[in-house]
Amino acid sequence: MRGVRGKALLVIGWLCVGLGAVGIVVPGVPTTTFLIVAAWCFFRSSERAHRWLLGHRVLGPYVNDFLSGKGMPRRAKVVALTMMWVSCTASAWLFIPNVFGKVAVMSCAVIGTGLVARVPTRVDDAETAPA
Repeated sequence: MRGVRGKALLVIGWLCVGLGAVGIVVPGVPTTTFLIVAAWCFFRSSERAHRWLLGHRVLGPYVNDFLSGKGMPRRAKVVALTMMWVSCTASAWLFIPNVFGKVAVMSCAVIGTGLVARVPTRVDDAETAPA
C-alpha cells in the first residue's frame, strides 16, 4: 500500500464492499458495480484485500464473472439501469433548480447507460431452461 492514496483506495474499496453486500439483500441496490469498483481499488492498494474479495464464497463470483468476461446477469443490468434512471430523473427534476445541473445529471445517466450496455449480459441457466 502506498501512502495516502493507497489508504484512500483501501477505504473506498471497503465502503464499496459494504454497499455491494447490501445490494445482495436490498432490491434496487446494485451489487456487481460496487464490487467491481472495490476490486479495482483493492488491486491498486492491497493485494491481500484483493485476494480476499476474489476468493470470497458469496461476493467473489460477482467479480470473477465480470473479470472472466461472463458479464452481468440480465436482472442485475435491468435493476441497475432502472435505479439509475429513476434516481437521476428524480434528482434532476425535484432537487436541481438550474438547467445546466439537470443536463449534467441526465448526461451522467446516459453515460452510465452506455457503460452498463457495454458489459456482456450473462445468460443464467434458469433463462435457458426449457419451459
